[in-house]
Amino acid sequence: HFRNYPSLAAQRHSEHDVLIKWTMLMTRSLQGKALSTRLVREAHIHVAKATAGIRQTEMVNKLEGPSEVTAFIENLSVKYEKVHKSFEDNFWATKMNLKGCSSDALAKTKTNYDNFLSDPANLKAVKEQLQRSDLSPDQHKVLGVLERTFKCYITEDPAASQLKESLNEQEAKLAAARNTMKLGYTDPETGSFTPASSVQLRNLMRVADNEAVRKSAYEGLRSVGPFVCEAFLKIVKDRNKLARLLGYQDFYDMKVTAAEGFGKARLFEMLDDLEVKTRSIMETARERLATEKGPAALEPHNQSHALAGDTTKATDPYFPFENAVDVWGRTFAALGIQYDGSVMTLDLCDRQGKYSNGFCHWPQPAWRHADGRWVPAHANFTSLATPDQLGSGKTALETLLHEGGHAAHFANVDQYSPFFSQERAPTSVAYAENQSMFLDSLAGDAAWLSRYAVSREGQVMPWQVVEQLVRNTHPYSVFMVRAMLVVPYFEKALYELPEDQLTPQALQTLADQAEERIQGGLSPRPLLSVPHILADESSCYYHGYVLAEMSVHQTRDHFLGKYRAIVDNPQVGADLTSCYWRPGNGSLFLDLVRQLTGKPLAADAWVARLQLPTEGLLDKEKQEYEAAVKAGPKFKPGQEVDLGMRVRLVHGDELISDSETDGGFQGACAKFKAWVRQQYFSGN
Repeated sequence: HFRNYPSLAAQRHSEHDVLIKWTMLMTRSLQGKALSTRLVREAHIHVAKATAGIRQTEMVNKLEGPSEVTAFIENLSVKYEKVHKSFEDNFWATKMNLKGCSSDALAKTKTNYDNFLSDPANLKAVKEQLQRSDLSPDQHKVLGVLERTFKCYITEDPAASQLKESLNEQEAKLAAARNTMKLGYTDPETGSFTPASSVQLRNLMRVADNEAVRKSAYEGLRSVGPFVCEAFLKIVKDRNKLARLLGYQDFYDMKVTAAEGFGKARLFEMLDDLEVKTRSIMETARERLATEKGPAALEPHNQSHALAGDTTKATDPYFPFENAVDVWGRTFAALGIQYDGSVMTLDLCDRQGKYSNGFCHWPQPAWRHADGRWVPAHANFTSLATPDQLGSGKTALETLLHEGGHAAHFANVDQYSPFFSQERAPTSVAYAENQSMFLDSLAGDAAWLSRYAVSREGQVMPWQVVEQLVRNTHPYSVFMVRAMLVVPYFEKALYELPEDQLTPQALQTLADQAEERIQGGLSPRPLLSVPHILADESSCYYHGYVLAEMSVHQTRDHFLGKYRAIVDNPQVGADLTSCYWRPGNGSLFLDLVRQLTGKPLAADAWVARLQLPTEGLLDKEKQEYEAAVKAGPKFKPGQEVDLGMRVRLVHGDELISDSETDGGFQGACAKFKAWVRQQYFSGN
């Protein structure tokens, strides 16, 4: 087994872990035999239960070293796990607007969480343990991560502690108000108001043929800024006060230093390099769009439609929303991705009062107790799909690949403390986003589209549609680069603005100026409608997407050079697991990228992709398309797959399906499909 799977041997798993993985691989091989679907499904259920049972009860991979140090680490880890879970349970409840949710409870548990992380006694005790000369290498490693974590949150000044508590309350109230604001658009013909989430408004701007409707949707998005500005500006002022009390230039400098390990100045050296290298590409793309579609195509309410309207309509039949979960599962299974006994709760459809952005959080971080017992992750992730809306299937699938990538990453962190597998500082934003963005990039590959983009009638997306997709999107892919860059440039300018200039008018002007400078004109997604900037955990965060996308292109180049293929290649999943995922935040992001790819992180691979002539890209994509059509997907539609996890599909408080009780992964998918058809297509 080790000879055939050297990447698993490199992970140095226990014999039990190896036997589990071997059993899973053998079970998969049986799927090609003449066995009934029921037998295969039952086999997978038994393997999943065995996996969870063995990992939770076997005494393997014990933390070596002085027992009193081990007991100290274990005690602190269990305490952290408790406050983390309490906060995350409330976070999910309020963001999903579940029955009984409370912004007060969210603020209270966030304060308890912050108080634990910012308690000087914890840092002092960790430092004392680090002074010992008899620590084992693993103990020293764990204590080092504990020290780094506490240093990110310690606020010895009582005024700073009070300010953090006040900020928690302000942010919780703003989040509750934003979740329940009257958002939507006015029908230009009837004058009636139609409620719609920000995701629905952006989608409407992509697909609505009536320009007046698109403009109304854009104005709906612009209304978010005036609604949040007063409360948000107070938060901005207090965030800067907190950062300066702690010795930082401003809040942005504090956030990036804590998360990435380097300051704001170093970050913007890297971003400036990308901005300069892509500015002329962006200007050329805007000129091309105006020439092809007319100058009006550059207007913010028209740009998304001009770029995606025809493409979305052409591709939509090949992304049935109700099949998205099945496609996601088969894609990851074919990559050899496992979730190590995790429980995943998916809330995929939009509804009134639900948080307006997809995310994945972990109320239960994955970790290994000092005695070797494995604690599998519990993950919650959400998207904002409207299944009967044009383009929703593709958007939902990309979100599943993205957020499911986050979940796969954090489910596979295998270290002796949950401090390694939580998503906040000192976990690098870029490190976290690299995993998810690498996996959602597959949805743009001809090698993936020709296997997994399949209509309800079973027809694979034709090459002509793939070609149209490439021709319509590649020359303008630089727009995505600039749309990502504009958020950190705006937040940098915002937190550098003198306090006496922080007015509602100045805020809107600053946002508009940033869009015009970085994107060449007002953005289809107004900056003040971007939810990340409001919440503490995601503010001054967006630069991570930029650095992550750099590493995505560099990582893709590495795999294509090493293996010649990414899609349906289990070696890719094995390498991601062993190099990027297992270490957690115990290794620095830039070091991990260099370790896997053999090169320091740079924008070169990304810029080279942007500069690639469309015809050259089409030649390459057509070859991959034809080979993939011939090969087909590793797992056929509806075929049972084993991801080593339990999946729960919900809609707010409603449980739709559960793989544990509904006959495995495909059983859960089948019930979800039926629910979608009933809820959104019953009149068809």
